[in-house]
Amino acid sequence: MPVEYLLLIGIAIISFIVQWRFKSKFKEHSETPLSSGMSGSEIAQKMLHDNNIYDVKVVSVEGRLTDHYNPADKTVNLSPEVYSGRSVASAAVAAHECGHAVQHAKAYTWLQFRSAMVPIVNVASTLTSWTLMIGVMLVIFSGNIYVLAVGVAALALVTLFSFVTLPVEFDASNRALAWLETNKGIMASKEEHDGAKNALWWAAMTYVVAALSSLATLVYYASILFRSRD
Repeated sequence: MPVEYLLLIGIAIISFIVQWRFKSKFKEHSETPLSSGMSGSEIAQKMLHDNNIYDVKVVSVEGRLTDHYNPADKTVNLSPEVYSGRSVASAAVAAHECGHAVQHAKAYTWLQFRSAMVPIVNVASTLTSWTLMIGVMLVIFSGNIYVLAVGVAALALVTLFSFVTLPVEFDASNRALAWLETNKGIMASKEEHDGAKNALWWAAMTYVVAALSSLATLVYYASILFRSRD
């Protein structure tokens, strides 16, 4: 079996384990009540105001684990269980998303770079959805490598984007944890803070695995392209 196949299988197994672990940890910390009794939305508002940010709205969005910060309209979007939740997990996620708002306000370099890439990556993602499959078929039946080359180039951009996302996510978590540590009234015990750190760690690992999965896929299709050129 080619090394590329083993790489894809290995990453798929790791991805499954990390996703399972993340969901189980999120569920565990979602069931741990916050000693302060504050909701995710209240924590988000406080973190924003503590960082002198008053032009960002905190809103509730449908879905589960749909939490994100949108720099385009300056909104911290929290899923219902985080927005209204009063658990260690809801506090951690709310603070993390506000960490992105702080990055935006402070012109954090990696966030700016990532945001600048978004329009290009949106096009690249659309291209990869059809050029890779069609490109492989053309290589097999006609020896034409050009469509596949376009697909590999587009996938390379998507992969780069996934790696640029990593420092953005880790930095947002670090900002969140530092702020929660400073505000002792939100998490009164070390166990609560450790739980928040654990929840954010496993969330970050999903991004790491996604980046590695994208890289493994890129290696797979690139190997087909380079072999077909020989």
